Amino acid sequence: MKAIILAAGYATRLYPLTRDKPKPLLKIGDRTIIEYLLESFRAVLQLDRVFVVTNARFVSVFSQWADELQCASNPYPFEIVIVNDGTTSNETRLGAIADIQFVLQQENVDDDLIVAAGDNIFRFDMADLVDYFYQKNGDVILAQELDDPERLKTRGVVQFDTNLRVIGFEEKPLYPQSNYVCPAFYLHKRKNISLYKNYLNDHNNPDAPGYFIKWLFPRVPIHVFILHEPAIDIGTLETYERVCRELSN
Repeated sequence: MKAIILAAGYATRLYPLTRDKPKPLLKIGDRTIIEYLLESFRAVLQLDRVFVVTNARFVSVFSQWADELQCASNPYPFEIVIVNDGTTSNETRLGAIADIQFVLQQENVDDDLIVAAGDNIFRFDMADLVDYFYQKNGDVILAQELDDPERLKTRGVVQFDTNLRVIGFEEKPLYPQSNYVCPAFYLHKRKNISLYKNYLNDHNNPDAPGYFIKWLFPRVPIHVFILHEPAIDIGTLETYERVCRELSN
């Protein structure tokens, strides 16, 4: 199994903190945001390589960080590979979906795949999720309940049946059809990862990953894994400061 961590954004909403440092490398307590994700990956015994896709502006910062991790007293049980998507500004960014395909093609990925945003913190057992993924023998996305009607309009909203199979998905819907949102964390079967290329070849939106899920669910079975502890999305300076206070305590 391989993983792609999306870290090629420019996080302009967190300026000035992220003007010279990528958001996933901001510290919360004694570790960076991305290291919370990497720590949770320790439970995934099948995982042997993690690709962190970044941009030309921050690739040297990520490379230095990765080198320091390898010298740590408790190194990760998987290889960490930094991938540069070649962009230099928010205006020229490829978009999250295009970044995924960039890594798949450049690194010749041919394996079951985890895709995760580099600015989310998850508080569940990854081993349970991966077991569920193999039990379903198909793609899996996360779903968490959100009872704020206005916030639902800013997220990817998923509908699913009694068997937890996805039957609807909308990115930032004006009229949400459910109160379950989907954090940017997906598990794909090896046979389905080539569909990223098909999606982009059809000139679909290359940015928010939820657009790919909307396109994908009518084509292949996707099931949801319900989160009882919501993911933390470090999307604003206010959220970052609040999470720093909470996790530091």
